[in-house]
Amino acid sequence: MRLKKILKKQYAVTKKEEKKKETPEGIYIKCSKCKKSIYKPDLKKTLGICPHCQYYYPLSSRARLRLIVDKNSFQEMDATFNHSNPLEFDGYEEKLVSYQEKTGQNEAVITGTATIEGQKVIIAIMDSRFMMGSMGQVVGEKITKAIERATAEKLPLIIFTASGGARMQEGIFSLMQMAKTSAALAKHNASGLLYISVLTDPTTGGVTASFATLGDIILAEPGALVGFAGPRVIEQTIKQKLPDGFQRAEFLLEKGQIDAIVKRSDLRQTLSQLLRFHAKEEK
Repeated sequence: MRLKKILKKQYAVTKKEEKKKETPEGIYIKCSKCKKSIYKPDLKKTLGICPHCQYYYPLSSRARLRLIVDKNSFQEMDATFNHSNPLEFDGYEEKLVSYQEKTGQNEAVITGTATIEGQKVIIAIMDSRFMMGSMGQVVGEKITKAIERATAEKLPLIIFTASGGARMQEGIFSLMQMAKTSAALAKHNASGLLYISVLTDPTTGGVTASFATLGDIILAEPGALVGFAGPRVIEQTIKQKLPDGFQRAEFLLEKGQIDAIVKRSDLRQTLSQLLRFHAKEEK
């Protein structure tokens, strides 16, 4: 009887191993939030949203473009930029190269012109895959040039933010981008032009404290974390428990800090409607 139980258990283990071998490696991932398994092709169909708990996975800037702008309408600006290491931070150059190879991008943001349902815009999309979307000199310069072009050509501006904040490897040179981008936006605003900011998860640090929250209209994806310092840092500083959902998009909407939360599947249509409404107002 004992031998029979041992053989049965061994047979079950063997069958389990065989089944595991039959499943291609990497075809399933575990959700970062609910920990349930997600079939990768299903994640693509849901636009990067967990089918179980509706957690929004970050999108690459190119994937975001495909979702938002008209097909073949995007014309990239400033695709290449020479990087520097102003603080001579050890290993910084090598890290930049590794992220460029990993993402296929020069930096943590892409900028350019595009159309959304035929309406021309200047668009900038940050990418959290590149050093957590941190803002250094190149990111600040690319966004500033995009804003300045929008002002010169009298075009509306849309910026998708996804950032861990200022890039520590560049110190004060990184923090200076907050003032530079904000000054460019002030001129764009003075020209009576529309700026729509779309906050995605996460948007933190110096990016939040500058261009991310200066939009004429501020939208956010569901559940996006938006703030300057992270919740844990704040709790440790003030020695108090924060409210549930603190710094999430829903909390910010309730407190009047953003204008609307828009589902990923509705973003293109929402942006198109806002652009059309603004164009009518201009006439």
